[in-house]
Amino acid sequence: MYIMDDGIRLNAKLDMPEKHGEKCPLVIVIHGFTGHMEERHITAVAKTLNEIGYATLRVDMYGHGNSDGKFENHTLFKWLTNAMTVIDYARGLDFVTDLYLCGHSQGGMTVMLAGAMKHDAIQGIIPLSPAWMIPEGARKGTLLGQKFDPDHIPEMLPAWGDRGLNGNYVRAAQMIHVEEAIDRYTGPVLIVHGDQDEAVPVEYGIRAAERYQDCKLVLIPGDTHCYDYHLDQVLDAVRDWMMKRN
Repeated sequence: MYIMDDGIRLNAKLDMPEKHGEKCPLVIVIHGFTGHMEERHITAVAKTLNEIGYATLRVDMYGHGNSDGKFENHTLFKWLTNAMTVIDYARGLDFVTDLYLCGHSQGGMTVMLAGAMKHDAIQGIIPLSPAWMIPEGARKGTLLGQKFDPDHIPEMLPAWGDRGLNGNYVRAAQMIHVEEAIDRYTGPVLIVHGDQDEAVPVEYGIRAAERYQDCKLVLIPGDTHCYDYHLDQVLDAVRDWMMKRN
């Protein structure tokens, strides 16, 4: 199905829990930079949540997967607008009791920001390998392996296979301060991070966990950004934490 965000179609998939009554909690699940909602780790997390009584709403964000927009034109501002629209959509579903956010990498940072912006509506957030170093890197002149002058941002950054990225991505990222969002969200948080993450240093997961007021941090020994080796441990962490909420 599609959720409309000011004329932009966001490809989405709603999965109900295996056993449920008329009402149940729902988790919005968001992929990362260059990703989509059918990735192995995204679908595995959603399935795990469905098994323990949670509905899930997976979404392809602007410029990714089967949603509208070009990858090169996406920004964190556009993703945040997407996230708030999806939250509002989920809140309008008759069967939803409580609402949670889960996101991986750039999606993890998105749920950190959206959780703060919609803190009165969100019962908990799960940032997986959250890439909240993106704004910090954009201000310093380094972004996901690219280096540039942060005061004279190029119109296009060469990147990521055959896809470039508009300089507006960097301009938007420079204006975001994730620390303020962490301080604003006081609900429960679960952060899961591989300690051999090659894309987002594990120190960012540790720093975020230390700053949140109510956070559990689970480090996955020897694992990568997308949990290539121990996805089962990620699923166990999500399952155990969420079973205590429901």
